[in-house]
Amino acid sequence: MKIYHNPRCKKSRAGLAYLEEKGFKFEIIDYIKNPLSESEIGELIQKTGLSADQLIRKQEDFFKKELKGKTLTHKEWVKAIASEPKLLQRPIVVNGEKAVLANPPENINNII
Repeated sequence: MKIYHNPRCKKSRAGLAYLEEKGFKFEIIDYIKNPLSESEIGELIQKTGLSADQLIRKQEDFFKKELKGKTLTHKEWVKAIASEPKLLQRPIVVNGEKAVLANPPENINNII
């Protein structure tokens, strides 16, 4: 299991705490310090079954200033996330070939 985590985010910390509480073994990926490649982002999107724009944090300043109101392709959304990691919704938990946006943390139960 892996958790794509931003330590500065309350919701991300809640997802991490949930995994710890349940006793799961997992790897923490701080995607802010170590940004994901476009292919890694594409893989995450595919595993969640969501569209790229559904994994965008629309409350981020970058989104509001640069992307709000624009119609982007899947590839363009992926490039935006790769260049601005804070745009990625969090936390995302991956278990094998399945992934879930763990907000609320109980969503993790859908992939175990």
